[in-house]
Parts: sequence; structure tokens; C-alpha cells
Amino acid sequence: MGWIEESAKVVDALGEQEFPKILTEAMQSVVPFEFTVIFAYFKDYKPLDVYDDFPKAKRKVMVDAYQEGPYLLDPFYLNSVAPLDQRLVRLRDLAPDRFYQSEYFRNYYKQTGLAEEIGFLVDVGDNVSVVISAMREHKVFSAREFRDLKALFPFVAACSRRHWKGLITRFADGPVQEGPRLSSLIEKAFQSVGGNLLTPRETEVVEYALKGHSAEATGKLLGIAPGTVRIHRRNIYGKLQISSQGELFSLFIATLAEMS
Repeated sequence: MGWIEESAKVVDALGEQEFPKILTEAMQSVVPFEFTVIFAYFKDYKPLDVYDDFPKAKRKVMVDAYQEGPYLLDPFYLNSVAPLDQRLVRLRDLAPDRFYQSEYFRNYYKQTGLAEEIGFLVDVGDNVSVVISAMREHKVFSAREFRDLKALFPFVAACSRRHWKGLITRFADGPVQEGPRLSSLIEKAFQSVGGNLLTPRETEVVEYALKGHSAEATGKLLGIAPGTVRIHRRNIYGKLQISSQGELFSLFIATLAEMS
């Protein structure tokens, strides 16, 4: 069945429970891929898993573990805050310069076993964004395949806005509150460790380190020298009584779990 028939089925499914599944199948009729997950994001609320087609074991990593804290370091999450640049994008094009050497990648993302993840970033209104991730286990998307999926973006985005209009009501039972920023969570996560609290600048350095930015990239973003960033990192490790970025990541995730 071709795209015209598949897209007609998507339109027919608008507002229905099976809409995400039918949308996924329509996209797969153009370019094949193994898995889909659709997360909705609003500020720093825990992401909503509005759809996924993972088997149980993969869902434990890609949804359950992700929602417990790693999402805060996910480039898709970090690029899904309003105002949103709506587009189809590869994960590697969003990631910081040292993302693939970061502890987030080593300790969490590698567990997914994915060869590549690409995402449709869509603003569905009320500062809520939806990221429709298409995932492959064995090979990356070719340039042609990416272009073919990119051509679908206007249709995918229009249908998503219609189907998920009003999704903000699922983020809270009562009035929506301003969620804490990542820097605030980092500060809270490390308040109970050691006798000293991190300075505001040290909190910023921790944030960029956890996201996967090098000392050079962090220095450019903060307007300080890379050597100064490295000094901040040494001071941070001393205050937290740790000796590596791996320990920093583990401490952050473990403390977030205690806070939740």
C-alpha cells in the first residue's frame, strides 16, 4: 500500500486511540525502521510516553529508565523547549561536541542498542512539544531516506497538532506550575553531598559537563577560558568527593531518583 492510502488512514484516525500506531505505519511505508517512541515535553515536567512500540525489555530502558532522570540530558528534550524550531533532525546533529564520550551516552544511551535515532520535533500548542522518534538498530538512515522522511514533515506536524491539541492537561491534575530548570535540579541534587554547596558558576559547569560539552565548548558558552572550566571541574570534584565525570553522572542520577 502506498503513501496516499496510508496517509488517508492517518487522517481517518485523528482523535482515535490508534492514531500514533497508524501514523508510525504510514511513515514506515516510506522508509522502514524498527521502533517508534513519541514523548511529549512540557518545561521540566517528567515526559509523557504518549506512544511506543518497544518490546518489554527495551521499554524498560527506553521509557521507564529514561523518565526517571536521563531525559534531562537528552538532546531531543533539551531542544524541545518553546519556542521550538520545528523540523526533522538527527540526534547527532543536536548533540554537543563530546556527547558520544559523555557519561549519559556511555551509561544510558548505549543500553538502547540503537544505530541511529531521528526525531520529528513538533509544537502542539500551549508550550507542549511532541518528539516522534524513528529508531534503527542495525544501520543509520541514508541521506536519501532522511530526505524522504523530511518531505513528510508538514503532514506529520499538521496531524500531530490536531491530534494532540490540549495535551497540556495531562501534565498536571491542577493548574500547570512552572517546573524547575535543570540547573535548579542539579543544585538540589548535590545539596546533600559534602559540606559545601556548588557556586552558581560551578552549577553551570556541571550542567554542561553532564550534557556532553567539552571544556572548550563550555568556555565559549559561558564566556570563560577552557582552563578556567577545568579548574571549576577540579573544585567541583573536591566538594563532591568524587574523582571522575562517571561518578558525577552516577551521583546525579542516584540523587534524582531519591528526590522523585
